[in-house]
Amino acid sequence: MIEEAEKECLNQFKLIDDVCFYNSKKVLQAFQENSVSETHFNSTTGYGYNDTGRDVIEKVYANIFKAEDAVVRNQFISGSHALAVTLFALLRPNDILLSITGKPYDTLDEVIGIVDNPSSLKSFKVKYKQIDLIDNDFDYKKIEEVLKNNKIKVIEIQRSKGYSTRKSITIEKLEKVIKFIKNIDKEVIIMIDNCYCEFVSTKEPIEVGADIAVGSLIKNLGGGIAPNGAYVVGRKDLIKLVGERLTLPGEGKEVGPSLGVNKYLLQGLFFAPSVVASSLKTAVLSSRVFERLGYEVEPKYNEERADIVQNIIFHDENKLIKFCRGIQAGSPIDSYVEPIPWDMPGYQDKVIMAAGTFTQGSSIELSCDGPIREPYIAYLQGSLMYPYGKLAIIKALEFINDIDNLK
Repeated sequence: MIEEAEKECLNQFKLIDDVCFYNSKKVLQAFQENSVSETHFNSTTGYGYNDTGRDVIEKVYANIFKAEDAVVRNQFISGSHALAVTLFALLRPNDILLSITGKPYDTLDEVIGIVDNPSSLKSFKVKYKQIDLIDNDFDYKKIEEVLKNNKIKVIEIQRSKGYSTRKSITIEKLEKVIKFIKNIDKEVIIMIDNCYCEFVSTKEPIEVGADIAVGSLIKNLGGGIAPNGAYVVGRKDLIKLVGERLTLPGEGKEVGPSLGVNKYLLQGLFFAPSVVASSLKTAVLSSRVFERLGYEVEPKYNEERADIVQNIIFHDENKLIKFCRGIQAGSPIDSYVEPIPWDMPGYQDKVIMAAGTFTQGSSIELSCDGPIREPYIAYLQGSLMYPYGKLAIIKALEFINDIDNLK
């Protein structure tokens, strides 16, 4: 059954390989144009003054994203941390933050103040508005109405679906809505949560008009090599604000020790196009396999993808748990561990997470998670190499034991 599904996916695999080649060329050129050398692997401690490796990494990122500047640091704990730092850098009391892709990912609930927290944006008098998507696209009428009746400071667009049932936002949809917004208000800052989306297509958000974009290094761009960290790319004036919020006003990007990670950040970025391609192939195969077994999947194997995330909708708590346990059993690290749903910081529901990874929480390596709530969706992402992803899918099938339902 796996072999038959794999044959059906060959056309999609070819498209993925074409994008991988394009992005590999883009990365290689960025390394060459910035004269990356072994000296940039050196480490700094303490304040991190004159860290040439750190500085060249940020130039490489700016080059790849066609951005004016970048901040790429291991001082970012996660993508959510980088998003929080960026929001606090850009927003001031009585400013309005507008999300036009519905409620952001669960870990931002307490950052924004959707869930009360004395350290939230809300506690600093930052106001929040939200516009939901309509039929997996932007509500242009409502966006226009809100922009004309309010002075919005920052618009946040989360491209990946998060723990929702909507489709992720393609680069084409992003470009269209950015043009629409800028025609109404040229001053509004458009911030993109780009997590899980890097190198899935041949363009990135800054290239289609976004002002600033944020992502994690233990997802796509870390290539499974970066031990932690995140990036923010965009307009130079905005990146300066982010740097000064990450460190302190007056010092900003000038400080921040690399602590020996420069080589790993560069090497991970170099591997990233190929790793993302492996993740996409694993997602495509899993989509087709579970569709053949009669499950709802999103996206379908032959649909356009905006990120590396594959939804498998079980409508059954027990099957969601079994699937995650199968993915864990098919992992290289902690394969003997049995994941259980539990309360996690930043999440409102119990969550089950499977991730037998070399780096804790590195979803690009092959991971699966899902909130314990209807309709019991498994969010599968990652795989450093396609064969390992394929083996994990086989193991998950064994755990679910639904082979008799094959269609």
